[in-house]
Amino acid sequence: MPLGANKAAIMGTAGVSTADVVLLAQNSDVTDVASIEFTSGITSTYGEYIFRFYNMNPESSGVNWEFQCSTDGGSNYNVTITTTAIKAYHHENDTAASLDYAGGGADLAQATTYQTLLNSIGTLADNSCAGELHLFNPASTTYVKHFYSCGTGYQDSPTVINTRTAGYFNTTSAINAINFRFSSGNTNGLVKMWGVK
Repeated sequence: MPLGANKAAIMGTAGVSTADVVLLAQNSDVTDVASIEFTSGITSTYGEYIFRFYNMNPESSGVNWEFQCSTDGGSNYNVTITTTAIKAYHHENDTAASLDYAGGGADLAQATTYQTLLNSIGTLADNSCAGELHLFNPASTTYVKHFYSCGTGYQDSPTVINTRTAGYFNTTSAINAINFRFSSGNTNGLVKMWGVK
């Protein structure tokens, strides 16, 4: 997670500076946009990129918060991806709760579609989702690109959900753009991108 000035205190001071975690970009707490993308700043300068999303609220009910990457600066978001995911949920009225393997679009096998991070988010005033995604060595031209994500959301049920997703982009081409969106309709919310040395 982006520790900033707290990194030295938490991890010790040897060789650590606040410049190790740098806020590179953020959208301006958008309203009514189809997606949020970062098409610059993802380079070999940093070995890890952290994306945090805050209060993402969809305009269509029961939609999935998802992402995909690009190797051509955002012209196409269709990199081959393999993933796995688990989810925990609890209904607001306490009628059901569970910890499950998350299939059905949350686990992809050599797919070029968008990866679901949180599913079935609702549209009420208090519905939204939040979390973070870590992408490792996206500029590598030797290895695949690993990532993991953790997020929580308020589903349209109403239910709280926590999903943990991990996987890799099966490409040795450099990833240089990323796109976040809901599976249908526009989005509102804030996404920030950090670089970690």
